Amino acid sequence: MNHMSHTVVRTEGLVKKYRRYKKKEGIRGSIVSLWKRDYEEKIAVNQIDLSIEEGEFVGLIGHNGAGKTTLIKMLTGIIAPTEGTIDVLGYYPNDLKNEFKKQYAVVMGQKSQLFFELTVNDTLRLFKEIYEIPEREFQENKNYFVDLFGVKDLMDVQVRTLSLGERMKMELIVALLHNPRILFLDEPTIGLDAVASRQIRRFLKEINEQRGTTIILTSHYMEDIKALCKRTVVINHGIKIYDGATEELFEKYQRNKRVTVTFGNPAGDFVPKTYTAVLAEADSHKKIYEVSKQYAKELLSELMEHEPEDIVVEEEEIGVVVERIYQEGKP
Repeated sequence: MNHMSHTVVRTEGLVKKYRRYKKKEGIRGSIVSLWKRDYEEKIAVNQIDLSIEEGEFVGLIGHNGAGKTTLIKMLTGIIAPTEGTIDVLGYYPNDLKNEFKKQYAVVMGQKSQLFFELTVNDTLRLFKEIYEIPEREFQENKNYFVDLFGVKDLMDVQVRTLSLGERMKMELIVALLHNPRILFLDEPTIGLDAVASRQIRRFLKEINEQRGTTIILTSHYMEDIKALCKRTVVINHGIKIYDGATEELFEKYQRNKRVTVTFGNPAGDFVPKTYTAVLAEADSHKKIYEVSKQYAKELLSELMEHEPEDIVVEEEEIGVVVERIYQEGKP
């Protein structure tokens, strides 16, 4: 591998097929299937070419079942590809060599790698032993992350008593203790409140910029992708349909804003002159409008005349944007 360019991930024509066994319904089907089994092939990842340079922060988006998790499982060696070439940090991931495992980390929002009965301190010690981190390096890293996250007062607390946001911080600290070159993140802010999500994002940005850690992030939250990833890869039915600047992707496909308004007195028949769609009326005092980006200002100034108690403006959800990309093909 050419280390001049420091490509840390390279795949060419990467394919993962699953054979799924199809059983006919009922008892008769079960009996017949003892002799004759029908299989159907499912292609989870289809001919993906991907190249990621050291220090990049890449977003990976797509529907559930689009192939994102399968791709990450191949990059980390959990499953082997069916076809194609794959090289991560100069290794074929599925060989699962120890030197390879020590150079990356995976954090999944849905799945914890912490030990719930232990205190945070003891959990970190345990990972120090697993990764054979020298004492001095361990102390330096631990102090760096504890300060960065401001979690000094949680060190002697049992992991099971942590809030979801605190636990996520610990997942990241544990993952980063051994200075991995690549960090794979699967939905790290799932279920977190706005404050915790913001802290996690700030932390990830810092790790990427200060330590040069390459980060690959899958998320359903627009904010995560927009705030962190300069580059986004979109996968649909196992095929890579977009790979480029995040900004361009959203410029083109994120067309509307959602405006939620709470009025002091019942809004009644108030219909804005600005062209909008009313998505929902939560109650007589509250309405949710959808407005295309270029008219958002007009709508807001119109709403302000009615002296609302509260206005919240949000970007469209990532699902809507991805849906639009899928329907309209490649940008």
